[in-house]
Amino acid sequence: MYEIKIIRRFAAAHRLRGYRGQCEKVHGHTFKVEITVQSRSLDRLGLVMDFHDLKELSDDVITCLDHELLNELAPFKKVNPSSENLARYIYGELQSPVKKKGAKLKEVTVWESEDSAATYHPG
Repeated sequence: MYEIKIIRRFAAAHRLRGYRGQCEKVHGHTFKVEITVQSRSLDRLGLVMDFHDLKELSDDVITCLDHELLNELAPFKKVNPSSENLARYIYGELQSPVKKKGAKLKEVTVWESEDSAATYHPG
């Protein structure tokens, strides 16, 4: 099995509804997003997937989150924009486009700080 990984970043604010503590207040992070794609075989060029293509697909999703108050975006009107839910959302948005490029999206990890991250992968 081969894997490739890219890292993207975006800045956004959020608040965790129902949380008791500082995170209930609006606050911001520079989120780091790690996206891992895998394949059992390589394409004719010897690649799992072109890094450039994966970056473009990822940027299409992440640009919509950048410099936003995440709670105001449709996917997070009722679901808390936690790192866990952000990772699941980004995974869901990337799964089909990555598959169309001939690879499989393995997981998405969202870091909200240097030492705190959440990963989503199905099953």
